[in-house]
Amino acid sequence: MQKKATKRLKKPWPTKAAMEQVYEMKLWGDHSSNFYSGIGSHRPEIIAPYLKELRTFLSSFEIPLTVCDLGCGDFNVGKELVPYANKYIAVDIVTDLIAHNKEKFKDEKVVFQCLDIAVDDLPSGDCALVRQVLQHLSNSEIQGILIKLAAFKYVVLTEHLPEGSFIPNKEIISGQGTRLRKQSGVNVLAAPFNFKGKEKKQLLSIRLTDGKGIIVTTLYTIF
Repeated sequence: MQKKATKRLKKPWPTKAAMEQVYEMKLWGDHSSNFYSGIGSHRPEIIAPYLKELRTFLSSFEIPLTVCDLGCGDFNVGKELVPYANKYIAVDIVTDLIAHNKEKFKDEKVVFQCLDIAVDDLPSGDCALVRQVLQHLSNSEIQGILIKLAAFKYVVLTEHLPEGSFIPNKEIISGQGTRLRKQSGVNVLAAPFNFKGKEKKQLLSIRLTDGKGIIVTTLYTIF
């Protein structure tokens, strides 16, 4: 007698579960909101200079770029950049967050997608924005993302780094804080990543007033 096949349920990726928990438990603050992506997406002294630099960069093209915001969060930052793009694809790993964004932000230029950028195929575009995302991920996940970022002409990476000298790219478990607690940060040009690009330009470096490091934004021209 042939055994009846049993359906194996696919377990969620640890990173997805961890990020969902962040929003469910409001671990990034603001208990008045169900979806709040932390001070890095809301504190004016952090986001205002970033938006100024990105508006200048995106406005420099005669034909507007298709922008892929990989890790869009609550879209408090991304919504300000939509007018400067031909099309704006906003991606996040948290299903309920993407559903919320679809309801809250309605613009014909914007497409929201729920993807795990470490394992899923990325949408195609001209410019990828990856703002304070890699710092939460393991080295293997970062490597998987960087390989796919090579398909974009421009990549804008923002990372929260320790101030002063540090050993880059110490390993962490995805979703469990950042490398700052290990006095480390992500440097995609260093081992084990050795990210390649045609040009590199630092757009911005913001020293946090609480003494907890700097937030650095770098533009990479890939080809």
